[in-house]
Amino acid sequence: MSLATRLDRTFLASVDETIGAQAELLSSQLQAMSEALFPPSSQKMLRRFTSGEAAKLVGVSDSTLRKMTLAGEGPQPQTTSNGRRLYTLSDINAIRRYLAQSTRGRDALEFVPHRRPHEHLQVLAITNFKGGSGKTTTSAHLAQYLALHGYRVLAIDLDPQASLSALLGVLPEVDVGANQTLYAAIRYDDDKRPLAEVIRPTYFDGLDLVPGNLELMEFEHTTPRALTSGNSAGGTIFFARVAAALDEVAERYDVVVIDCPPQLGFLTLSGLCASTSMVVTVHPQMLDVSSMSQFLLMTRDLLGVVKDAGGDLKFDFIRYLLTRFEPQDAPQTKVAALLRNLFDDHVMTNPMVKSAAVSDAGLTKQTLYEIGRENLTRSTYDRAMESLDAVNAEIEALVRQAWGRR
Repeated sequence: MSLATRLDRTFLASVDETIGAQAELLSSQLQAMSEALFPPSSQKMLRRFTSGEAAKLVGVSDSTLRKMTLAGEGPQPQTTSNGRRLYTLSDINAIRRYLAQSTRGRDALEFVPHRRPHEHLQVLAITNFKGGSGKTTTSAHLAQYLALHGYRVLAIDLDPQASLSALLGVLPEVDVGANQTLYAAIRYDDDKRPLAEVIRPTYFDGLDLVPGNLELMEFEHTTPRALTSGNSAGGTIFFARVAAALDEVAERYDVVVIDCPPQLGFLTLSGLCASTSMVVTVHPQMLDVSSMSQFLLMTRDLLGVVKDAGGDLKFDFIRYLLTRFEPQDAPQTKVAALLRNLFDDHVMTNPMVKSAAVSDAGLTKQTLYEIGRENLTRSTYDRAMESLDAVNAEIEALVRQAWGRR
């Protein structure tokens, strides 16, 4: 037996131990880095907003906020030594409620855009078959944007890798225990819990989270057994379980944002079946577009099976979002043009432009809405924020259109 063969066999014999040791080493290092940035005794907090930022979010002038402060109306801001007025997001939402009750000539919905009784809960599935398409980044920024603009938002991390949870300040390895993910509300045994019990508030006022971790993979393993044995606890088949769980808490929210896993399993399928709309993130490269083509074909086939089984599939809208787009990149521009020619208005008008600002913020597990303009190169930050706001405003407009609003 050659030395190479013996080495190969030694490696194969201990590959699980090697991978296990490397996984533990990486996990401990990531934990140490996380604790250096956010010590265990601390909680992630959202920065305060300047009076100009607050006025823009509320939809009034800065002078209106100044007059309210002088008159002692509404929440009072923190005032710095140089006279700057700073507001928390909770303050901003309190101002919205105050103005909705007291301002004449303007609809209360302009300030507090909560859905009305006849408007259905909007459940947005952010999805793609290929990792690296900006799916989680899109989900986090969209959920935060909607919360900043006064909507009641629930973010659901359906991805076992749980990157959305980490971005929103919940570390999947440390902060999420057994039966504390969405799996708790959709499982088939007696340990099933109401969804309300696993929802957590975040440091964003108006944004709650159902965190994820590797426990979600259990749904992929238990569902085939339930289908084989005919055991659908509560009489609910697998593809309707997420929707049934959401029905329990629907009155508390206006919009639900689901970060789907980057594969078509039972989790993704049940998430899509619970959704009222879908946003497919796509990096405009031919390999990514080819992968998306396979994703769409498989989705069609699987949703067809669900429909034949009695599933009710009605989407208010389906949109393709170009992510990490570089306008100066000729091949990307050609791919973007191809998609627009093929899908027309189903491709969102605004792409998410690739920016170092998003990457820089991600180094500290933050989003652009958290990090603040003063912490990055201002021109880079402004360009990224302009692109991000345009994308999210376009999705918000689609939600409002689905409700029959202008």
